[in-house]
Amino acid sequence: MLKRRTILGAIATSPVWLQPAWAQAKTLKISHQFPGGTINEGDFRDRLTRMFGLDVEQRSKGALKFEIYPGSSLMKTNAQFSSLRKGALDLSLVPLSYAGGEVPEVNIGLMPGLVTSYEQGYGWKNAEVGRELNRILQEKGIVLVSWIWQAGGVASRGKPVIEPEDVKGMKIRGGSREMDLILKAAGAAVVTLPSNEIYAAMQTGAVDAALTSSTSLISFRLEEVSKALTTGRTGAYWFMFEPLMMSKAVFDRLPRDQQAAIMAAGAEQEAFARKAAQQDDERVAAVYKKVGAKVVDLTSATLKKWQAIARATAWKDYGEKNENSAKLLRLAERTL
Repeated sequence: MLKRRTILGAIATSPVWLQPAWAQAKTLKISHQFPGGTINEGDFRDRLTRMFGLDVEQRSKGALKFEIYPGSSLMKTNAQFSSLRKGALDLSLVPLSYAGGEVPEVNIGLMPGLVTSYEQGYGWKNAEVGRELNRILQEKGIVLVSWIWQAGGVASRGKPVIEPEDVKGMKIRGGSREMDLILKAAGAAVVTLPSNEIYAAMQTGAVDAALTSSTSLISFRLEEVSKALTTGRTGAYWFMFEPLMMSKAVFDRLPRDQQAAIMAAGAEQEAFARKAAQQDDERVAAVYKKVGAKVVDLTSATLKKWQAIARATAWKDYGEKNENSAKLLRLAERTL
């Protein structure tokens, strides 16, 4: 009988195609739309994917490896969710509401005024609303790996957007169908585009103002085309769910120990994501002040005005979409 050392040595030196499946590392691809960096510097969402990949590689003892594709370099932003569902993409960190046209229930991930704090948003994960959202996504072929919430603000080429009446006559990017509904109700003309296209739209005047996360307000250098900023650091009616997601078809093909490694590493990144997002809520104000932009914060009274419009328009519209949406909305309102 051959010694174990001899067998392992033969495997190590044999061509990959001759090695057993357990001896070969599997490489998974993670796509996102944000600027690339390193594991220590840059947009925290890019950093998170790199830290996640390294963590899983270590937990799986090298059986799983990852390639990160920032800046929509692997595929266009709006194609990522559909590709996950089909198994054509392994993982993606993307705003869930971008898929609202395909799966209307996911628009709850950017429902104006429904989530108003990080505590509330992250509380969804273990609440009934989170379990229901997870069930719906699994049925659609998606596994939620990391729960990531971000507060957002408004960058404007002119006057700051504070009260609902400020948007009248402006061309604004809201970020979701539901956000667009309250902007329209307040008198704005809405423009639909992913966050990595905001800079060019503001630069040319195709957009007067844009709502997006604090991190994107920094990473996409929107201060270069803005004269005013409304922050989300004292409260926001714009909270976005931007999870790290995995194709269920790909996930289900992995052995259980590798699935466990992925889910454990995903949960591990949530504390980092929350801290980084809150730091960016503060940092964005300094970035815009440095270039001379007018920086303002929202009061609780102003937040309630926006929430009242949202309840009468976006919430109502969403709740009437289908039974799943109605149930998700009811469960989410219990967390207010």
